[in-house]
Amino acid sequence: MSRIGRLPVEIPGGVQVDVKGSNVRVKGPKGELQRAFSPMMEIKVENNHLVVTRKSDNAVERALHGTTRALLANMVHGVSQGFVTVLEVEGVGYRAEMEGKNLALYVGYSHPVKIEPPAGIAFEADLKSRQIKVLGFDKELVGQIAANIREVRPPEPYHGKGLRYLGEHIRHKAGKAGKGAAK
Repeated sequence: MSRIGRLPVEIPGGVQVDVKGSNVRVKGPKGELQRAFSPMMEIKVENNHLVVTRKSDNAVERALHGTTRALLANMVHGVSQGFVTVLEVEGVGYRAEMEGKNLALYVGYSHPVKIEPPAGIAFEADLKSRQIKVLGFDKELVGQIAANIREVRPPEPYHGKGLRYLGEHIRHKAGKAGKGAAK
């Protein structure tokens, strides 16, 4: 048995789970998520817990077991508490500001880069701590939007300027040796 797959997913109060065959719909205070899973997995609601079981012990089903359980746990966590990804703005003159719901990035281009949040996503920009927060209830979408924001100006290895994830370590390169050092 998969160590992750056999763990039940607890359903917190205020979250409704509807299982119809391999389709699961989870609704909570933050939003609603729906996903179709493989028909090889059996998903049941028992005693306020989601339980994932597999029909046989072949390699494909063993691989799907833990993945299915992890995706269900992320759905339940997302609609009940939500997810946050934090990005740091590093560089002289680099900043991020909110313009209504939209995010405006000033990261060394001749123009500000404006990013409009899709449905289910919200941005927060703090000028003092130079951080951007991407908030939402769909973990996959939050991560993808954060990656898209980071791609506007990825951190460069010589000075470390750019947009990076909170706590991300950037390996620095040495750069040129200079005129006097070559003698």
